[in-house]
Amino acid sequence: MPALIMDAPRATRVSRRLPLLVYVLASGTFLMLTTEFVIAGILPEVAASLQTSLADAGSLITVFAVGMIIGAPLMTLLTVRLPNRITLILALLVFVAGHVLVALSSDFTVLLVARFVTAVATGAFWAVAAIVATRASGAASGARAMGVVGAGGALATVLGVPLGAFIAQAVGWRGTFWALAIAAAAVGLLVAWVLPTDSPGQGRGPIRSSLDGLRSGRLWLALLACLTTSGGVLAAYSYIAPILTDQAGIPARFVPLVLTGFGIGSFAGTLLGGRFGDAHPGLVTILTPAVSTVLIALIAVTAASAPMVILVVLLGLSGLSANGVLIHLAVRHAGHAAPMGSALAVSAFNAGTAISTPIAGATLSTSLGIHGPSVVGAIIIALTLLPTIALAVRNGWRLHGAHPDVVRPKPEAMRCR
Repeated sequence: MPALIMDAPRATRVSRRLPLLVYVLASGTFLMLTTEFVIAGILPEVAASLQTSLADAGSLITVFAVGMIIGAPLMTLLTVRLPNRITLILALLVFVAGHVLVALSSDFTVLLVARFVTAVATGAFWAVAAIVATRASGAASGARAMGVVGAGGALATVLGVPLGAFIAQAVGWRGTFWALAIAAAAVGLLVAWVLPTDSPGQGRGPIRSSLDGLRSGRLWLALLACLTTSGGVLAAYSYIAPILTDQAGIPARFVPLVLTGFGIGSFAGTLLGGRFGDAHPGLVTILTPAVSTVLIALIAVTAASAPMVILVVLLGLSGLSANGVLIHLAVRHAGHAAPMGSALAVSAFNAGTAISTPIAGATLSTSLGIHGPSVVGAIIIALTLLPTIALAVRNGWRLHGAHPDVVRPKPEAMRCR
């Protein structure tokens, strides 16, 4: 995320270690993003075990996205007065229970319900983690703390998803969910240990105050961009394992390595997007979907293994690199409803996944076959250019610079964050 500290010169003079709590919360976001995307890396194994099609198995990704759509804003409202410590611990307990249920059950309907409930808990965790980290670190280190928590999520594609795929190949896909459940239980114990018992809830007033800033047209443009960005990338990424094996002829044992390459690219792209997005939001939010459209279109027509690996890594670098900038814009344009702006951005990202994944899966049974998800992804992410160009026009951005009001956010909006 871009730096949000107003008194930058003073902030640079303050150097102290971040509280342990920040790193504990970052480990939590690492698990949350790992479980959301790990299905993509083990999709063929899950489908074979449950004796279902790839498209049906892909609905385990869709239902998680739907749970996040509902969970993030709903939990933001419902936990306004609840102590943060209780909210985070309960969310992790539900997370553990959901993963144990998935690991034990062979009923596909039960798995869908467990994934949905787990996603709602994930939404609750995301709704408060950044706010808790910022408050625990103090004004001088709040932005740095938010960066660490966000990096935990970015590392999921670098380490979590490939590691989950390795575990699935070694002991079966259910072992991946057992590992996530055990890790989440450990994080829950750490949260209970390091977070003060008197930690207040994140709300500052009645629920109505969390809705007042949601009338901004620019906010909804940012949210629409969140939806199409994630929808385009995840349409292809959700079926990346069969794309690599069936379309490009890459052996299954090398799929985790390719996923690692995607994750490294995604981590680097997230850092670069945040670094340049504060000064050049128009450039980042317009250029990245344009580049990603070309890359996904090339993935759709590529059948050779080496070029496919290169394209997947480059997609990781560009595909989601504008996410931090888009969340920042959603928070900025929500004004006093900044927490809801952030929650709705999370919902929008997952709405894109929920919409695109079943459409991409449906194309597998058409004449497009395994090329279908990439075709769908290229079309959806190209649509991102409509809201981002509109935002650039409405904000008066130049591609080589940002409107000053975006570079230097108003202090009251940051207090809402």
